[in-house]
Amino acid sequence: MQRKSFSARTLDANALKSFAHPLRLRLYELLEEHGPSTATRLAALVGHNTGATSYHLRELARHEMIEAVPELGRGKEKYWRVVPGGFSYGEPPTDADTAGALAFLLDELVRQRGAELTRWREESDGTPEEWVQASGLGRRSLRLTAEETTGMRDEVFEVLERYRALSDRRISASPAAPGPGTAQVIVHFDVFPVGAGERDDA
Repeated sequence: MQRKSFSARTLDANALKSFAHPLRLRLYELLEEHGPSTATRLAALVGHNTGATSYHLRELARHEMIEAVPELGRGKEKYWRVVPGGFSYGEPPTDADTAGALAFLLDELVRQRGAELTRWREESDGTPEEWVQASGLGRRSLRLTAEETTGMRDEVFEVLERYRALSDRRISASPAAPGPGTAQVIVHFDVFPVGAGERDDA
C-alpha cells in the first residue's frame, strides 16, 4: 500500500541522489533557518567560495528544492529560498545507488534533529518567556496496531499540513522579512515501532 503524502512533491531518484550531498543539505538548512539568501552570504556561513556555493545552489534549484526570488535581487545579485510545500522521500527505492542516497539523507535527518534539540536546550534559558511557554518536548510509548499507528500518523500530519500552509502563505507574502511576532519554529514528529521484526510470543 502506497504511503499517503502530505508534501507538495516527492523526490524522484535523481533528486534524491543530488540532494544527498553534505554541502547541499547544509545550504538547504541555512535557507530554511534564515530565509532568502545570496550565494555570497551562504558561502561565508559554510566557509566555501562563492563559485562552489553558487554551483550547489543551482543543483538544488534544478531539482526544485529551492528557487530564485527575483523581487529581492539587484543587478546580478540573486536570492534563493526553499520552495514552499515541503517534500517527501517516497517509497523505498529498489536500486542500490538511490537506496544509498536515501540512507544518507535519513541519517542526516536524525543528525539534524539531534543538533536542533541540543541547540534549543542551549538557547532556551535566554529565550523570551512567551516562546518557552509555547514550546514543548514530548515522548509517548504506546501499544498500538499498525492500522491505529497509521491513523495517528495521518491525523498529526494533517494538523502539521494546516500550519505549514499558513507558514508558506506568510513567507510568500513577505519573502524579504519575517512577519512581526513570528519565529522559525521547528516541529519534530516521529512514529515508529520498536522490535516489530522480532517474534512476540507474549
